[in-house]
Amino acid sequence: MSIVRVNEFTAAAGKSAELFDFLQTLVPYIAGANGCLACELLKHHEHSDQFMVIERWNNIENHQLAITNYPQEDMQAAMILFGAPPKGNYFHQA
Repeated sequence: MSIVRVNEFTAAAGKSAELFDFLQTLVPYIAGANGCLACELLKHHEHSDQFMVIERWNNIENHQLAITNYPQEDMQAAMILFGAPPKGNYFHQA
């Protein structure tokens, strides 16, 4: 059974466009990771500082491995773009 990862991001003040650009660069990385079935970036229709990344994976382990392999210096550089800690949870079809 596949798993869905739902990630919520809020941009720091004045950093919405930069955070969106950063998240756009993550989509091909995530989509190309072993076990990823799909990845989609969404922008809130009223609040331009809020974003979601919806990912579908073969399993949680593949997702966690992809996170581990992402260049940490790139993630650290992006931390100034976040207005709140990112949130993420796993879901499966009921």
